Amino acid sequence: MHTTVHLLAADAPAQLLPARQLMAFTLASHIILVPLGVALPLITLVMHHRGLRRRDPVALLLARRWSAVMAVQFAIGVVTGTVLSFEFGLLWPGLMGRWGDVFGIGFGVEAWAFFLEAVLIAIYLYGWRRLPPRTHFLLGLPLPAAALLGAFGILSANAWMNTPQGFTLDSRGDPVGVDVWKAIFTPMLGPQYWHFVVAMLMTAGYVVAGVYAVGWLRGRRDRYHRLGFTVPFTLAAAATPVQLFLGDSITRAVFREQPVKFAAMEIVWKTDSHVPEYLFGRLHPDGSITGGIKFPQLDSILAGFSPDTVVQGLTAVPAGDRPNTTQATIVHCAFDIMVCIGSALALLAAWYGLAWLRHRRPPRSRWFYRGAACAGAGSVVAVECGWITTEVGRQPWIVYGHMRVSEAVTPTRSTALWAMFALVAVVYVLIFAAFAVVLLKMRDRWRLADEPGGPGTGPGGAEAPEAATPYGPRPPVPAAGPGGSAPSEGGGR
Repeated sequence: MHTTVHLLAADAPAQLLPARQLMAFTLASHIILVPLGVALPLITLVMHHRGLRRRDPVALLLARRWSAVMAVQFAIGVVTGTVLSFEFGLLWPGLMGRWGDVFGIGFGVEAWAFFLEAVLIAIYLYGWRRLPPRTHFLLGLPLPAAALLGAFGILSANAWMNTPQGFTLDSRGDPVGVDVWKAIFTPMLGPQYWHFVVAMLMTAGYVVAGVYAVGWLRGRRDRYHRLGFTVPFTLAAAATPVQLFLGDSITRAVFREQPVKFAAMEIVWKTDSHVPEYLFGRLHPDGSITGGIKFPQLDSILAGFSPDTVVQGLTAVPAGDRPNTTQATIVHCAFDIMVCIGSALALLAAWYGLAWLRHRRPPRSRWFYRGAACAGAGSVVAVECGWITTEVGRQPWIVYGHMRVSEAVTPTRSTALWAMFALVAVVYVLIFAAFAVVLLKMRDRWRLADEPGGPGTGPGGAEAPEAATPYGPRPPVPAAGPGGSAPSEGGGR
């Protein structure tokens, strides 16, 4: 640990390490919420469409409850996302001051998409029971598009930081003559965007399905749980083989556009052909590798379909222009963890697909549902590892080849930044604890409402408003008894 911190902070301003750690912490925390923000609207609307097309009250009830989770997640995401936007200006004034005119359009797109998404979520939540079913569903359709637009804005900015273009430099080295379209559509945008979008769909699908997989393991095998598992898991499983293709595509794009980052991902020290592939392992300052599993010539074959493919090594550029060996090892391990998790998810998706082809139903093995219960957490870890690969692999550049991270960092004293880091950490712990408490209370309330004779059952055995189909007039509210008061709309739930 001491060695890692020393190497990360070597030859850098004192404020660089706390600024980096603060940004990494807030980004790693925020990204946990992103899959639900980007993909849960689509999953909810798929379930909503099924409910309307088949007149299925269980599907409509699931869609309505998922929309409530979506709203809570959006509210938490607003807080963590706002903190991140402030940190860009506070921690990295050199980046925003010099390059903001070139790549800031991506943040502008994301901001407009955010406001649009907020309005659409409000309308969608309000529309349950208050709008005709078809109108309500049609008003919800732009929600996934708004979420994808926001992701496009952020990925556009990040892709530009990896492959900057769309400007010329004047005599002082400042960007002029900005070409907005070239600045948006950089070489890394396509591979990063589609890889990210499919990762969000997989993660959200496996997370939602994992909740119902746990219920299946605990003996809850009614239609509510079967449907809640099948729809999101099917979407995620269908996206998984696509992600294998996209993952290979983005790795080849990194090989072409950012060869030094590729060398860090594969811990390649010297430029050569017939380069071996290492699964895990640690790179040392003398170029040696310890640990891990070595596959002779495989890295060259994967990079160019031939063992004669020349792979650029880290030593091809000066030491100050490349990740140090500790950073390269971090990137390599993060990349390998992501690939291993993706491969395990592909096997799980194949198991699911074969069961459907043979029996027209999901597998019944408890091991399958154990895997499905873990798939959501595994997907989140894979997303975190993907961002570590992208961001740490770009070091020491914040704008690849043009500005180092140390040149963009704030001059604020390091002690103030460490204090801010501690404060943000405490606030985030409270925020995520509140998020967990709200979700658990919603789960308990819904479970109680679903029990026979519970609050979801009205007088005479009729279903109370929450348990009934969410469209159409509400069942009559029972009159207040002597000395009592009538229950509020929704049964106080």
